[in-house]
Amino acid sequence: MRAVQVQRLGGPEALRLVDLDEPEADRRVLVDVVAGGVAWPDLLRSSGDYQQRPSLPFTLGAEAAGVVRSAPPGCDLVPGQRVAAVMGHGAWQQTVAVRPDDVYPLPDHVPMTTGAGLALNYLTAHFALMRRARLVRGETVLVHGAAGGVGIATLHIAKAYGARTIAVVSTQEKAAAADAAGAHDVILADNFETAAKRLTAGLGVDIVLDPVGGDRVTGSLRALRVEGRLVVVGFTGGAIPSVKLNRLLLNNISVMGVGWSAFMGANPGVAQTQWARVVALINAGKICPIEPEPHPVERVQDVLIAMRERKLLRKAVIVF
Repeated sequence: MRAVQVQRLGGPEALRLVDLDEPEADRRVLVDVVAGGVAWPDLLRSSGDYQQRPSLPFTLGAEAAGVVRSAPPGCDLVPGQRVAAVMGHGAWQQTVAVRPDDVYPLPDHVPMTTGAGLALNYLTAHFALMRRARLVRGETVLVHGAAGGVGIATLHIAKAYGARTIAVVSTQEKAAAADAAGAHDVILADNFETAAKRLTAGLGVDIVLDPVGGDRVTGSLRALRVEGRLVVVGFTGGAIPSVKLNRLLLNNISVMGVGWSAFMGANPGVAQTQWARVVALINAGKICPIEPEPHPVERVQDVLIAMRERKLLRKAVIVF
């Protein structure tokens, strides 16, 4: 089978498309992969900059969609079933062996390419808003990196649960993507805190969701209203910021982290409950996932380079 392998830590340019033996089931679900989702951690893992560093060589990729070939006894999945899967790494190969808890039934009306980029982003956004931030209907959510995969998923989840959304983007092209995703308001990153205060009549927003990090943290704290919550999802901006704790006191602000994969690994079954809720929103028409941009697996280097250079305008997937 073909696989996208990291043989040395050299970034996208060092990736190799190789032939490997197929995995054995070993009490796991065997899935024949149709497409793999491209996420920021994949870029970081290719250069050794992610917090988990698998032993070399390893197959890249955290998410995929495909068809069940076989499932272990006692598992609800059946051969021929369409599914999405999330893994720490190893998803970008033609057949994967996945723990049953990490395989999610895919509705028949959701294309495989969409499913490949669905689970990781939407489950992260759902966990961030509903479990960590305790979103309440009628609140206002400001979303950084709103044209990215997690950003668009957050816009969709927040809106589905009755929140107002303010999308923060870096370019006019990305503003168009956030607008198409249904954001109530779209603003540029420069002086975003001032625009956010203006849009909320000076009160500020209830929740800031930040997958970017870097130098935005101070502005994010200023954009929050009394008892607002800053939700930290990641650091695609590169730098990991520090928070001066005195900034939290005056307005009783909270800062909370989101480590979806770590939490789900320690709490079996929770992600499946989340998935059922997300699928129910999709089936009810409250969430309409945007079709990702598909690329042949032979172009995986180009896709990750475009991600690194901030040139992707929507979720990308690779197709086998």
